[in-house]
Amino acid sequence: MTVMTPAPVDQQEDEEMLVPQSDLTENHQPMEAVAQPEAANTVENQPVEDPPSSRFTWKIENFSRLNAKKHYSEVFVVGGYKWRILLFPKGNNVDHLSMYLDVADSASLPYGWSRYAQFSLAVVNQIHNKYSIRKDTQHQFNARESDWGFTSFMPLGELYDPCRGYLVNDTLIVEAEVVVRRIVDYWTYDSKKETGYVGLKNQGATCYMNSLLQTLYHIPYFRKAVYHMPTTENDMPSGSIPLALQSLFYKLQYSDNSVATKELTKSFGWDTHDSFMQHDVQELNRVLCEKLEDKMKGTVVEGTIQQLFEGHHMNYIECINVDYKSTRKESFYDLQLDVKGCHDVYASFDKYVEVERLEGDNKYHAEQYGLQDAKKGVLFIDFPPVLQLQLKRFEYDFMRDTMVKINDRYEFPLQLDLDRDGGKYLSPEADRRVRNLYTLHSVLVHSGGVHGGHYYAFIRPTLSDQWYKFDDERVTKEDMKRALEEQYGGEEELPQTNPGFNNTPFKFTKYSNAYMLVYIRESDKDKIICNVDEKDIAEHLRERLKKEQEEKEHKKKEKAEAHLYTIIKVARDDDLAEQIGKDIYFDLVDHDKVRSFRIQKQITFNVFKEEIAKEFGIPVQFQRFWLWAKRQNHTYRPNRPLTPLEETQSVGTLREVSNKVHNAELKLYLEVELGLDLRPIAPPDKTKEDILLFFKHYDPEKEELRFVGRLFVKSTGKPIEILSKLNKMAGYAPDEEINLYEEIKFEPSVMCEPIDKKITFRASQLEDGDIVCFQKSLPVESIEQFRYPDVPSFLEYVHNRQIVHFRSLEKPKEDDFCLEMSRLYTYDDVVERVAQQLGLNDPSKIRLTSHNCYSQQPKPQPIKYRGVDHLSDMLVHYNQTSDILYYEVLDIPLPELQGLKTLKVAFHHATKDEVVIHTIRLPKQSTVGDVINDLKTKVELSHPDAELRLLEVFYHKIYKIFPPSEKIENINDQYWTLRAEEIPEEEKNLGPNDRLIHVYHFTKETAQNQMQILNFGEPFFLVIHEGETLAEIKIRIQKKLQVPDEDFAKWKFAFLSLGRPEYLQDSDIVSSRFQRRDVYGAWEQYLGLEHSDNAPKRSYAANQNRHTFEKPVKIYN
Repeated sequence: MTVMTPAPVDQQEDEEMLVPQSDLTENHQPMEAVAQPEAANTVENQPVEDPPSSRFTWKIENFSRLNAKKHYSEVFVVGGYKWRILLFPKGNNVDHLSMYLDVADSASLPYGWSRYAQFSLAVVNQIHNKYSIRKDTQHQFNARESDWGFTSFMPLGELYDPCRGYLVNDTLIVEAEVVVRRIVDYWTYDSKKETGYVGLKNQGATCYMNSLLQTLYHIPYFRKAVYHMPTTENDMPSGSIPLALQSLFYKLQYSDNSVATKELTKSFGWDTHDSFMQHDVQELNRVLCEKLEDKMKGTVVEGTIQQLFEGHHMNYIECINVDYKSTRKESFYDLQLDVKGCHDVYASFDKYVEVERLEGDNKYHAEQYGLQDAKKGVLFIDFPPVLQLQLKRFEYDFMRDTMVKINDRYEFPLQLDLDRDGGKYLSPEADRRVRNLYTLHSVLVHSGGVHGGHYYAFIRPTLSDQWYKFDDERVTKEDMKRALEEQYGGEEELPQTNPGFNNTPFKFTKYSNAYMLVYIRESDKDKIICNVDEKDIAEHLRERLKKEQEEKEHKKKEKAEAHLYTIIKVARDDDLAEQIGKDIYFDLVDHDKVRSFRIQKQITFNVFKEEIAKEFGIPVQFQRFWLWAKRQNHTYRPNRPLTPLEETQSVGTLREVSNKVHNAELKLYLEVELGLDLRPIAPPDKTKEDILLFFKHYDPEKEELRFVGRLFVKSTGKPIEILSKLNKMAGYAPDEEINLYEEIKFEPSVMCEPIDKKITFRASQLEDGDIVCFQKSLPVESIEQFRYPDVPSFLEYVHNRQIVHFRSLEKPKEDDFCLEMSRLYTYDDVVERVAQQLGLNDPSKIRLTSHNCYSQQPKPQPIKYRGVDHLSDMLVHYNQTSDILYYEVLDIPLPELQGLKTLKVAFHHATKDEVVIHTIRLPKQSTVGDVINDLKTKVELSHPDAELRLLEVFYHKIYKIFPPSEKIENINDQYWTLRAEEIPEEEKNLGPNDRLIHVYHFTKETAQNQMQILNFGEPFFLVIHEGETLAEIKIRIQKKLQVPDEDFAKWKFAFLSLGRPEYLQDSDIVSSRFQRRDVYGAWEQYLGLEHSDNAPKRSYAANQNRHTFEKPVKIYN
């Protein structure tokens, strides 16, 4: 089934997860590639028609049975273009659902096609629509990137869990909202030229930081103070926040292109991973200001942060019936204003200074006067010149135990008068001569949901009528409507597409809205919007940045001229001796660590040889150069000497001859022969019979491999003839018995074979560039004393050795210890080494968990006992290899634990006001009856004969009473709560006409013009008798829950079926509503108790007024 309805998408990217779809290879990480910045801003500056937009709904049945790796939707058309959704039901090489928007006809479109769209993709939650997962982005589609979206859209564990509501009756519902916009060439847009300002580069997910930095930079007084912070030429920006910020501000002021923030984030002590994490903007603002305040102490700019941003308020408590008042003065750098329930900034300030009455059970304890009725509130002593208002767009949802974003409409004025209504926000001691009239300077916007999204800022740097949008690298001119009204949030109604039909208008929530406002006081604006020029910037900083700019220009020039040059890398025997046994063990040299020369392509090789003569002091006639070749077995060896004819050619021509792969490098080996006096001599003539061999010597005692030299040998000669020369190279006696091996290859596995000393080099298939490793022959009895007694075993060890970083599973961010291991270690070898390190006698009590390279977290499932063959299998995650393992020490051996099922059961005491969580471990084949029997030995029962039952509770509803015979192996306690309780006596003796009904607590909430029922608290069963009225049942409920009369009087009672309440009167016969006994999903028919959810939620703090519908939790393990 597909449904098309128009829907605009004014939303930005969830920039932590965007990647074009590809079957991920080693070169393409499914990490946080940032979507291309918005490509439509310049269009948006002009009055244009609304862009074409649509919503497409895709219902996928039998979802869990889809076997194909990719699954495409039907084609749908938006803006005259064909689109479809591409889905990876089991993830695109990640343990998440992967989902992309795809250009359906990309294969048949003309060359150079391109189209730009803003879009959102969603997986609909079919139980609670508000828990649907929606992610937004934008992209310029082209032949190279014909699809775009989210590789890690949502965890597969959540998607396939039937309790979560995403997969119902094995049906998944996916939605796409697409807005097609006119393309403006993103790459040719020049922010500096168009606006006079430049943007900041996004490091992965740092747009939240970029919007804040642009706001601070455009407060000139703040920028001036930063420039005046003392720094020296010896400071490094990556280690000094003041210098890094000075450098960043200087570049924003004087650069023509967007500026990188890497130095600044490094000075924060952030690594790359931190840059990919979205931090909290308010927290970043406070931390940065605190750091700067600290760094400014004792300097000429001390106190600037306070002067700009610090205000003061007074907290007071005033008794009503006695003359007693308590006050406390506090400072603030920003104010947090409520959005929920407030229609604008003034309403938030009204709420901020709202007077709270302390009376009844909540009286105030005043010194000398005891408990008194009192008024409690906050008033402002003074406001700062720069007023930062943090709008509480994100808040904690106790029902879901998660953060949610509030997208309600919330207005803010261009001019804010905080003296209004006779100065009602001001305390008696406030200086009324100061006029608290403010003008709006910047609006910081968040677009998207709670788990990610995009941040940008609207700023008017000089407080003129011209606004600018700072969106990472891109700066555009914007009008006031875009900066103010369009950031209020709320809902927007789309114009009807078929006005003749009576179809309801489509409303959608605007996910882009303001979350921080910066106002500047009118009377201070001339001081704050001051002039900042070069003389404010320290000389050493100007010099440093000028030098940086020159280096940048130089690199740019080099890059532009790269096609005119060839890089020649020259390896010599000195490089081999220096690298083998230290940096490398296989092959001969790492070419990135040898001397390289940048030579113009047209220069002849003979001229280059003169440069070598100068560089290395080797006369031209004594130089012989060899070309390297990559062999079929992936080794890289000197292959043949250059011919005299080749040496007359240009270096550019030679590079092409040597190198079939297109790169700008020519790699050479310089052979130099030394005479007896160790001075260069002419190289010997080389015939086809001569073979150039390289020699490495291995010492099993020191476990050391080193390069000892090279020799020309005759192909018809035998190794036995050169043994004395090899002994001399190694420093042995001439007749020392030695063994020879040929190093053949090392990828994917090591091949190193003995050489027969008595047959010819040709018969052993040795050729130019081959490597011979040799060592002393060991007597049989001494072989045992060495870890790696011969060359092959040593090379095998080197090839497979791996430093593994072990972390305790309880502290997954910190390395605990490192061990050198072999990738060939068996499961038993690995746990034995870990147990040894921890001083543990029984290695079977160690349980290991692999590392997820993408999330940088432990994988959800631990490694089973002997569940993998080798260490290498433990370290691999899709096509990535990690060097991290997590360990935990169990109280029983892992094989034993694997035969057990562990369940967390919350026991609700019948008479005491508490919940106790118990961990139960039983063999997997056990039943629920066994769980109950085990629990009885651990809990305190109200009487010895009490019977227990086990329930499945989810989102404050009881979904199941487990039969005692049910096997526990398939019970999932990860998402459901397992609750054990005593069976009340009244339930054991049900009469023929008695009914056992579900009773749940609920409140109502209106969201997007729809009424929603929200359950909370502890659900329970109740026996109702035939003919019993609501009034009679209420008495029993009040007694059961111990609710005071005053509170209980406010409660309402309703019969709910499938989420629809039907309110009951005291005289109603309740049993008549619950006639049907066979309703599937009995939890959807219940007696609802409607009242406010005011029990403590997060911290189960002791509270005398708590009712038993939400009991305190204790955990005993």
